[in-house]
Amino acid sequence: MTAPTSQTPHATRHVPLSETEGVPSFEASGGDWSDIAEEAARLGEERIVVNMGPQHPSTHGVLRLMLEIDGETVTEARAGIGYLHTGIEKNMEFRTWTQGVTFCTRMDYVAPLFQEAGYCLAVEKLLGITDDVPERASVIRVLMMELNRISSHLVFLATGGNELGATTIMILGFTAREEILKIFEMISGLRMNHAYIRPGGVAQDVPPGAIDSVREALGKVRGYMRQLEDLMLANPILQARMKDVGVLSLAACMSLGVTGPLLRATGLPYDVRKTDPYCGYETYDFDVPTNDTADSWGRLLVRIEECYQSMRIVEQCLERLAEPGPVMVADKKIAWPAQLAIGTDGMGNSLDHIREIMGTSMESLIHHFKLVTEGFRVPAGQVFQTVEHPRGELGVHLVSDGGTKPYRAHFRDPSFNNLQAVSMMCEGGQVADVVVAVASIDPVLGGVDR
Repeated sequence: MTAPTSQTPHATRHVPLSETEGVPSFEASGGDWSDIAEEAARLGEERIVVNMGPQHPSTHGVLRLMLEIDGETVTEARAGIGYLHTGIEKNMEFRTWTQGVTFCTRMDYVAPLFQEAGYCLAVEKLLGITDDVPERASVIRVLMMELNRISSHLVFLATGGNELGATTIMILGFTAREEILKIFEMISGLRMNHAYIRPGGVAQDVPPGAIDSVREALGKVRGYMRQLEDLMLANPILQARMKDVGVLSLAACMSLGVTGPLLRATGLPYDVRKTDPYCGYETYDFDVPTNDTADSWGRLLVRIEECYQSMRIVEQCLERLAEPGPVMVADKKIAWPAQLAIGTDGMGNSLDHIREIMGTSMESLIHHFKLVTEGFRVPAGQVFQTVEHPRGELGVHLVSDGGTKPYRAHFRDPSFNNLQAVSMMCEGGQVADVVVAVASIDPVLGGVDR
C-alpha cells in the first residue's frame, strides 16, 4: 500500500508489509534528494499533498494550487504562479510610449481596456497634458471601461456557474458578453487586446450608429442579467455552495492589500472612481455596491450590482456623446494616430490622411515617419496612477529618463494581490470549497504573471 505523499510532491512514502522491516522507506522520483530526506525525517504523521492545476479547468488560467488535505479538509493551501509569464513589463522598456499600449492591453485579457487607460493616464501625467485631453475622449474612455467592467463580471458569473456544474449559467453569461464584444469590435476594430486608448486620447471616434447600437446592446444585456439573477440568487444549491465559504474579513483584506469586490463584500465602499477620480468620474452619478457577508456569496451580489451601476454610467456617457468633438490632443507631436478608418480591407489610416502625407505634404510624411518609428519624448520623472479595475485597484508606475521609451514600467495588478488570500480563504474548508473560493477571487493569470 502507498501512503500519502510528503510536502514535496515527488517523494512517495511506502509502508512496508514485510514483518522483517519495521522502518518506512522513501522513494525519490524527482526534486532535490536532501530536501526530500529532510522532509521525510521531519514528518511524524501521514499527509496528502495534491496539485490542483496548473491545467485544472477551475483555476482561471495556468494557476497551480498545492493543497495539503486531511480527508476532505484542506489543512494547507499555497498558490504557485509564473506559468504564463510573458515579460510584458520588460518588453515595454524596448518600445515607444505609444507601442506600450499594445503590450499592457494583453495582461489581464478579460479587462484589457483598464490597463490601457491606466497606462495612458500615467503617460499623460508625465507629459503634463492631463487637462489637454479632450472631454469627448475621456467620455469614450469611461464608456469603454464600464462596458468592459460588465463583460468582465459576466465572465465571472459564467465561469463560476460552470465550475459549480451549472452549464446554463455559463451559456447565458457568455451570450450576454458577446453583445458587448460586438460593440468593442464596432468601435475599436477588435473584440479584445484593443490598443484603442492612446496617450492623448483614443485612436478614433465612435463610428456612426454606435450610440444606438450600445443602447440596443444594453437592453439585451439587462435582460440576460435578469435571467442570470433568476437562475442564481434563489437557487438553494448555489447558496449552500457559496454562503460562509471563502470568508475573508475586512482586517484580512486590509493586511493583504486586497481590493475590489472582495474588499467591498466586507462592507467597505472603497472605489478609486470615488476616492481618487480620473477621466471625469466625479461628474457621473453612480453608487458603490457593498455587502457585509465577507464570503463568496457577498462577492457574487456585489459584482451583479456593479453591472447595473456600470449600465447607469454608460447611459450617461451616451448622453454626453451626442455632440461631436475631438478625441485626441491638439499637439501633433503626441497625437498618433487619430486618423484611423475601418474599411473593407480592415482598420488602418484613412485614405484622406494617406493622400495628404504621400502626395501633398513632404513635411507631414517626415513627421508621420518619425512619430511612428521613433515616438515622442517624455520628460524625465516618475508617476503612479491608479484606476478601478473590475478585480480591484490597478496601479501603474512609470519612470522616464527623458527618452522615447519607458525607463521602467510596472503594474500593480489586483489579481496578483488578491491571490495572496487563497491560503486564508481555503484552509480549514473542504476541497470542493477551494473551487468556490478561487472563483470568488476571480483572478486572471495573465495579469498575475505579466
